[in-house]
Amino acid sequence: MRLGKIVQSILTVTTMIGSAATTAFALPIGHSSDYSYTESSSVPALLAPGVNFLGTVALNNCSGALVRFRQSHPDDRALVLTNGHCLESGLPTPGQVITDAPSRRTFDLMNKDASDVLGTLSAESMLYGTMTDTDVALYLLTDTYTEISQRYGVQPLTVSDKHPTAGAAINIVSAYWRRTYTCSIDNFVSELHEDGWIFRDAIRYTAKGCAVIGGTSGAPIIGTDPSLVIGINNTINEQGGRCTRNNPCEVDQNGSVVVKKGTGYGEQVYLFYGCLDGTGHGIDLSRAGCSLPKPQ
Repeated sequence: MRLGKIVQSILTVTTMIGSAATTAFALPIGHSSDYSYTESSSVPALLAPGVNFLGTVALNNCSGALVRFRQSHPDDRALVLTNGHCLESGLPTPGQVITDAPSRRTFDLMNKDASDVLGTLSAESMLYGTMTDTDVALYLLTDTYTEISQRYGVQPLTVSDKHPTAGAAINIVSAYWRRTYTCSIDNFVSELHEDGWIFRDAIRYTAKGCAVIGGTSGAPIIGTDPSLVIGINNTINEQGGRCTRNNPCEVDQNGSVVVKKGTGYGEQVYLFYGCLDGTGHGIDLSRAGCSLPKPQ
């Protein structure tokens, strides 16, 4: 997770593509004013076979997805899922959970091959955001799923209600960079430490294929079902550092630390299901069985 910049704005599009391919940028964290989506808006899409960008969105500093839960209804207000470290208010501190915060965030909705932006979606509020135990943010939009479908012909992706499995083939679909990454789930990490944050049961990617870069934060992790989000992209160990910002490390139950330079990680999304309030889009952290972190 990198503060301050993704790439220098003076670089040409050609240089940006080369940098993305050869440099293991950590994922961007910080204020949205640090980044500019327009820098990547003319980069040709890099698309894995059988994958498309429908249902994905680009923020001004990150990637994300238009999502629904299994019990959501067409006339419910729509949701966007991204990382907690992508919040426009800045980084949640360790232990901080933000709920029901007003928001005027906007999201660019991509067409199938990311050759064009279909339209701009607007948030009314940020329902839930944290970097404690996980790294997620869920926005409530002003439009319903039906309105978005009628206007743009796009259906939301569905958030999985199951824990993913090791060895599963995945694609990480980044609307910010208009490119995808293809690899497999290598395994799961009991605790992933980065600076003062701890992410639990993190998804570890296989080393080849998913060397994610800044701007891919919040991108949906898609499995064999292209309509299903099984996780959310989060971070990568950039320089081989030990548990520092941009250099997460793995810590096992005995406290042993393992550093895997160049390895990327994602976060679980099925945990939302234990905390839904029955409306199809609301979060009720007081529900029995809800295991999402709660405000202190």
